[in-house]
Amino acid sequence: MKLSQIDDEMLFFIYLLEHYAKFKNRFTGDVLQEWDKLGITNEIYNGYFQYHQERIENAFDDIDSLVSTGKHLQSTHIHLGTE
Repeated sequence: MKLSQIDDEMLFFIYLLEHYAKFKNRFTGDVLQEWDKLGITNEIYNGYFQYHQERIENAFDDIDSLVSTGKHLQSTHIHLGTE
């Protein structure tokens, strides 16, 4: 698969995953395994339309909430339509 064949959502998801792992000082594979184990990977992937429009730190905060509570951050800057 060529890079040009990957959609914007997937490219952003990879970017988000790599930067989140770096922010947490963890290996990318370990972070992805954790998300898969918690069943939140698709939820994070589906956050593209909100996450890519905001500061990356807002996405990190929401992901931290998903990891710790299984729910999106209850904040005015996150509206993913899943409430």
